[in-house]
Amino acid sequence: MITPATATLTITLKQSGRSQSTAPTTSPGRCLRVARLLALAHEIERRVRAGELGDLAHAARVLGLTRARVTQVVNLTLLAPEIQEAILAMPPVTAGRDAITERTLRPIVAQPNWETQRALWRRWRRNGA
Repeated sequence: MITPATATLTITLKQSGRSQSTAPTTSPGRCLRVARLLALAHEIERRVRAGELGDLAHAARVLGLTRARVTQVVNLTLLAPEIQEAILAMPPVTAGRDAITERTLRPIVAQPNWETQRALWRRWRRNGA
């Protein structure tokens, strides 16, 4: 017959370099508004595909926005993936206005061809950024 055994283990965790009362630091600034809108656009699309929202009109009612505004926001998902990545990778805004706005992106979004979008994006980066 096997008798059960009990083991006790004591672990001591050592705090690294900083004191316990120090709050973690975050980068200064705020996320670009257009980056937040891009995230919202993907969330709306996900919820429509999942059946949580019937369509964009339903999304507009739920979010308290106009159908036109929801369309403008969701259209950001039509940007070439590289452009979306570049927007999300932009540094936080620490002072002043955002470097780019959703309105600035509308002519780029209006182009159905991603190569054309990329060319317009490169032009904006050279001239407008």
